[in-house]
Amino acid sequence: MRILGNILWIIFGGLFSAIGWWLAGILWCITVVGIPVGIQCFKLSSISLNPFGKEIVDEGGAVSCLLNILWICFSGIELAITNAVLGCILCITIVGIPFGKQFFKIAKLALFPFGTKVVRAKYL
Repeated sequence: MRILGNILWIIFGGLFSAIGWWLAGILWCITVVGIPVGIQCFKLSSISLNPFGKEIVDEGGAVSCLLNILWICFSGIELAITNAVLGCILCITIVGIPFGKQFFKIAKLALFPFGTKVVRAKYL
């Protein structure tokens, strides 16, 4: 079921979300100081391509909080708004609700990406 969900996800907007993460990563990697942030963007684009079967675990600290503040000022707002709007559009229909929930999960991640870890969900 996860494979089918992820294939449909890419068709219904997941590719646009991943492209947004890739563009943010490229822009951050232009400067030497922003390379760690850009690498984090590339890592988090994986959840934008296949979010079904993955969970976000918070493991933040003081440095993560500082990076999240910088992130929100420069890139986070745009990615979060885009994902939240796509989530609202998909939640209008009953069929789109699971996809909308995934966009909301990614929107939360777009606001606070540092100090979070993407892990495989454990199913019984």
